[in-house]
Amino acid sequence: MKIDEQKLSDIPGLIRGEQIDVGEVMARCAAVTQADYSYDDFFREFCTVQGYVDCPPRVVFDYLASIHSLSEWTYSTRDFEPTDMPEVYVGVDTLGVDTKIFAKVVANAEALTVDYHCAWDQGSDLWMIYLMRVVPAELVLGRPGSVVLWTNCRHPYYNENPYPATAPEARDAWVGDMWGIFGPGHGIELNNLKAILEYRHAHRLPAGPHLLDS
Repeated sequence: MKIDEQKLSDIPGLIRGEQIDVGEVMARCAAVTQADYSYDDFFREFCTVQGYVDCPPRVVFDYLASIHSLSEWTYSTRDFEPTDMPEVYVGVDTLGVDTKIFAKVVANAEALTVDYHCAWDQGSDLWMIYLMRVVPAELVLGRPGSVVLWTNCRHPYYNENPYPATAPEARDAWVGDMWGIFGPGHGIELNNLKAILEYRHAHRLPAGPHLLDS
């Protein structure tokens, strides 16, 4: 299919080979490339961490798709139990004093995506969403295993608690206060995920905590 260039000509800000040659676009890229980058350069509105896991993609997906796996590989979320809301679980988040975390898993086995829809204190508005994708490493790295991509978007509610009436009295902090360490914090958790899955896969153990005693 040949693109109709006329339909693109009125759109401002496009940088395409038809208008700007390779030399100029390389110069523009060099002009905005810095020797050093601050944390905010990387994690202003979006926080993405990624890593390789020596474990088959479907095993990684199945592990992530279990709500109970969060109690193993995350730093602070524990003890999830069903609520009376469909598919929503409640657990505790030890990052906050007396803090409940509500979560729902939205998984797509065909696409190998697992999204955690979460919120502190209440479960009716799960605005804090963790987006995870498992990619077969054979496709992108030319070796067995999985690549895990994990992205958070800086929802406006991170800046201020939208439901202060549901917050525990003893807690002063808000989850958004920690946005500044989401990158390295999630990196620690991704390393936990890698360590658990690689150990169990190497020792031929079931991946999920709900399967270990079966």
